[in-house]
Amino acid sequence: MKPLAVAAVAAVAAAPSQAAFRVPGYELVYSYPVETTLSEPDLRLAQDVWPEMYDRAKKNIDIEQFYITPSTGEPLEASLQSLERAGKRGVKIRFLLEKKFEKNSEGGIARLKAIPNLELRILEWSRVNGNGIIHAKFFVVDSTRAYVGSQNFDWRSLKHIHEMGLAVDDGPVVANIQKVFDHDWEAADARKDPALAEAQSPETDRSPRAYLVASPWRRNPAGVGDSESELVRVIGEASGEILVQNLEYLPLTYARPPRFYPMIDNALRAAAVRGVKIKLLVSHWSTAEPGVKHLQSLALLPNVEARVISIPEAREGPIPFSRVAHSKYMVVDGKTLWLGTGNWRGGYFDDSRNLELAIKDPDLAARAAAVWKHLWDSPYAEPLDVSKTYPKPRR
Repeated sequence: MKPLAVAAVAAVAAAPSQAAFRVPGYELVYSYPVETTLSEPDLRLAQDVWPEMYDRAKKNIDIEQFYITPSTGEPLEASLQSLERAGKRGVKIRFLLEKKFEKNSEGGIARLKAIPNLELRILEWSRVNGNGIIHAKFFVVDSTRAYVGSQNFDWRSLKHIHEMGLAVDDGPVVANIQKVFDHDWEAADARKDPALAEAQSPETDRSPRAYLVASPWRRNPAGVGDSESELVRVIGEASGEILVQNLEYLPLTYARPPRFYPMIDNALRAAAVRGVKIKLLVSHWSTAEPGVKHLQSLALLPNVEARVISIPEAREGPIPFSRVAHSKYMVVDGKTLWLGTGNWRGGYFDDSRNLELAIKDPDLAARAAAVWKHLWDSPYAEPLDVSKTYPKPRR
């Protein structure tokens, strides 16, 4: 590498961090739609954090994503350029994508194939699991730092969508994130047929301050617990208040005809009955039939409130699959943050690959709750009308 290029990378790695919200092991990272009032000045943006993390890589970068959609001049460009710099200086890059969205990723795949020292694998998750997709969005750098969040590897996620994630340097948690990637990378080898887990889902070690769970449990590496059962358990232990933000809330699967998926719905209803205050923020995508009827029935219960988030179109006009609130997190009793990649409907925690982090840290929980409150009180959130027939939502 030329001396000037080496100096440039070193300068980026050594540059002082901009405003950030950190607790030991974790930094809360944000994305929000431009032309809205939803900025959070003390939270760094994913479009800045990702390239910084890649520029600090010395040996390895492992990335697992649903799909990749770059666009010239848009925020994802900085991350792609930093991956190019990493490849040129000898960093080994492994990039794993979901095959069912391969067509949507054609331009991004071409860009990845041009990056030196990058190996690309495309896995049809349903080939190894029977159903579902790779829906996780995460990466690991040098097996010492990681990122997990709702942002897809898509320029729209960084500019036109409300998203939340965590940059992680908590060693045991990063090690488990690495284990999930390594497991899925091997599963993408068509010559191999990964063995299913034992007939019983693995126990989650809840003794640390923070831990990782993943879905579906039957495809988790040893030592990584189950997202679905753990989410139900965390809700079940709530005693005061549960704040939720999620793209979708729907106790049905994607199957045709759909199947009832009662796990999360039952847990929330039980919490409300025992007196826990539940406040649920969902995107306007949740007003589609028949899901909105289930949401309206939940909102009829005592102790439950729901609001629907609608983000106005950008000045440049309609942008498909954007201008939406896509974050996936929950704050329990002001003490615990649950944040991950799975939507709260059937098909995500029972069949698809997703990662979730549970962190027992009041400061982190409070900061995430402040983001939630900012959106709850914003002009973009309106109370769910339990008697309204909503029009088909735009996507």
